[in-house]
Amino acid sequence: MTHTDIAFLLADAADEVEIGIAPVEAVVRGGRRRRARRWAVATATALVLAGSTGATLAVTGLPGHTDRNAVVVAKPSTPEARHVYAPQITEVAHGTDHGTSWRVVVSVWGAPRDKAEAAGQLAAMRRYGLERAVLPDGRHLVGMTSYYSGLYYGDHPLRTAMFNRVEKWEPLSGTDLMSAALPLGEAASDGPERLVVGTVSTTARQVRCGWKNGTSTMAELRAVAGSPVTWFVCTAPDRTSYENAEVVR
Repeated sequence: MTHTDIAFLLADAADEVEIGIAPVEAVVRGGRRRRARRWAVATATALVLAGSTGATLAVTGLPGHTDRNAVVVAKPSTPEARHVYAPQITEVAHGTDHGTSWRVVVSVWGAPRDKAEAAGQLAAMRRYGLERAVLPDGRHLVGMTSYYSGLYYGDHPLRTAMFNRVEKWEPLSGTDLMSAALPLGEAASDGPERLVVGTVSTTARQVRCGWKNGTSTMAELRAVAGSPVTWFVCTAPDRTSYENAEVVR
């Protein structure tokens, strides 16, 4: 049998095959479901790539695709790269109260992988100025990401407002909101709770803080490095204090 004979036989066989319409909608729906399940990992990867100058995002693993110039992006391996000993710090608000400057910052500490890294992180947290009362035992830091929001008021030490440790971030959604209120003043102040710090979902556009005198203030919204939620801060006028906070948009 010649090559020409084989070609004719293949052509005849192809004519007898019926090719139906691809179920495009089903494929798209399946793709959306898979993306929804993996969005947290994809977001984390995108953040790593965004911070790498000249990095190449490789599209690999697709049938028939080969990219010799593909760059494999590995997860940060050293404690320094994972922000274990030096946190990611973001200022979320600042102002002046009766002539004294103040600012609110959020620090996000990467998860230690073992007891040695946890011990080093605990020492770094103490040097950073976090109060011993809010610090855990070192063994409870392993595998946990820690975040602390705090107030600097004038020359006074950092005062913690909100803090937590999480093994895995749970993104807020809709009108979900977490907040804490504290006096806007010196650390030992027992005055009215005029400073409110909190977190909302990244889809929130407006947060309103209500005060006990019947007035309200629209909060400042800020993205925080290392955090998958949006943070907000608002301050009350003199001679009143915190009543409530809510997402209004």
